[in-house]
Amino acid sequence: MDLLEDIFTAMQVESALYAQLEAGAPWGIAFSPHASARFGIVSHGRCWLSGAGLAEPLALAAGDCFIVSGGSPFTLMDQPGRPAVPCETIFAGRTEGVIRFGGGGEETAIVSGRFLFDAAGGAPLMDLLPPVLHLHLDDEHARLLQATLQLIARENAGQALGARLAVQKLVDVLLIQALRIFCLGGQGGGWLAALGDRHLAPALQALHRDIAAPWTVAQLAGLAGLSRSAFARHFRQLVGDTPLNYLTGWRVYRAQTLLRQSRLPLAEVAQRVGYDSDGAFQRAFKRVCGVPPGEYRRASRTG
Repeated sequence: MDLLEDIFTAMQVESALYAQLEAGAPWGIAFSPHASARFGIVSHGRCWLSGAGLAEPLALAAGDCFIVSGGSPFTLMDQPGRPAVPCETIFAGRTEGVIRFGGGGEETAIVSGRFLFDAAGGAPLMDLLPPVLHLHLDDEHARLLQATLQLIARENAGQALGARLAVQKLVDVLLIQALRIFCLGGQGGGWLAALGDRHLAPALQALHRDIAAPWTVAQLAGLAGLSRSAFARHFRQLVGDTPLNYLTGWRVYRAQTLLRQSRLPLAEVAQRVGYDSDGAFQRAFKRVCGVPPGEYRRASRTG
């Protein structure tokens, strides 16, 4: 399991609502705060995005993708300052399919949707994303995303058996592809920045493929092609933590996922994340989470 698989598995995306917005100028649509990540891809035309912590409206053109990750309110419109209709009004009774609204002017088409996911599972990723993630789809990775978008449009346009389920699964793929483009760009801080670093990326990927292995700084440095001291220094500069603290944090994160999503005994959870001693696992977990693993499991099932 690599680093992104770690997070996407733990996120447990519960549902992905999808609609294709076709708007004619003048138009504006206001999205209220929501406990999910909203996304959009401009497939035709152009528009502006405001709110969500942006100092100035963001211009979007065909081929642009955005994800609003923090649940903040935002507005899409054909021009900055345009009056906006609440999304609840436009989407009333029409949460999926093609939704047409606005006037008779220049047309814009946007693939739009939102993802509901396990907040604890998604925290390591969502905490590092900017309030608005903006990607311009103009490279090889973007072409893959565009191909997924075309499949979604084809399934959505027809009435084939299982079309709705197919769209839901494809939108999951769409989210993974968009976030992968961002992560591989080395943007942001923490491990996101490390994924784009030619030295640290191989070490991180190896660590996440076998997080239970008895890793040492020297082993990871060898994978990075650096001396032990140079690796430790570079890792701390980019990730903001020491390699072994990072390893402990992710072992505990993997353990949290197992505690929430399975009924495995604590001893087996400990072994799966690299602890042969139950005491060492208990101490590491409490140091990171503030509570013992058993208490964490009980709270996750009652909260």
